[in-house]
Amino acid sequence: MVRDALDETDRGILHLLQEDARTITTAEMADAIGVSASTVRNRIGRLEADGVLRGYHPEIDYERAGYQLHMVFICCAPVEERAELVAEAMGIEGVVTVREMLTGSANVHIEGVGADSEMVDRISARLTRIGLEIESTDVVKTLHRQPFNHFGTEPVDGE
Repeated sequence: MVRDALDETDRGILHLLQEDARTITTAEMADAIGVSASTVRNRIGRLEADGVLRGYHPEIDYERAGYQLHMVFICCAPVEERAELVAEAMGIEGVVTVREMLTGSANVHIEGVGADSEMVDRISARLTRIGLEIESTDVVKTLHRQPFNHFGTEPVDGE
């Protein structure tokens, strides 16, 4: 749990990390936000310790990696079994993300990738075997992502 609410510096750091966590330096973030590099390093450490920052993950172009089929499975799970089924789904080869939804009957959204339709069929069969009811399966054409705008659409300059 975060000790204090995020301030403008924290939000600026989070926004910049979302834009480019791989190559941006703490000095570059400090210049953009209007604080020292040591402040940025300390804040990142605190955000990690508080669980606000939980990792730095690559964005993968699955098609270029040889997985031409990028699918979203919308599934239904009994609420009392949902957490267990989600954990099992994460162990299925080809599953890359699972979202456990709080409300609605379509309460598990699973993203999977496959090199061919046979691999997608295997994912589908495994999801059904573990007890998830697949409501729909959709092919992802393009995934668009941007930094969360409440962290600031521009770097903060010491306001």
